Amino acid sequence: MKAWIDRDGCISCGLCPSTCPEVFRMADDGLAEVYVDEVPADAEDSAREAADGCPVSVIHIEE
Repeated sequence: MKAWIDRDGCISCGLCPSTCPEVFRMADDGLAEVYVDEVPADAEDSAREAADGCPVSVIHIEE
C-alpha cells in the first residue's frame, strides 16, 4: 500500500501525523508529507483513517 498527499491543497491541520505518525509528518515548510515508500502493514488502518479524516481530502491511498 502507498500513500500520497496533494500538498497544494494541504491546510496544515496536523490531523494525518497525529492519526498515523508512522507514515505522515509535518515538513519544514509546514505542510504534511508522506515519509515512507510503503505504508507498514501495521499502519494501514491508521493511514486509511487519516485519509478518510482529512478535512480537505488531499490524502490518497493506493492498495
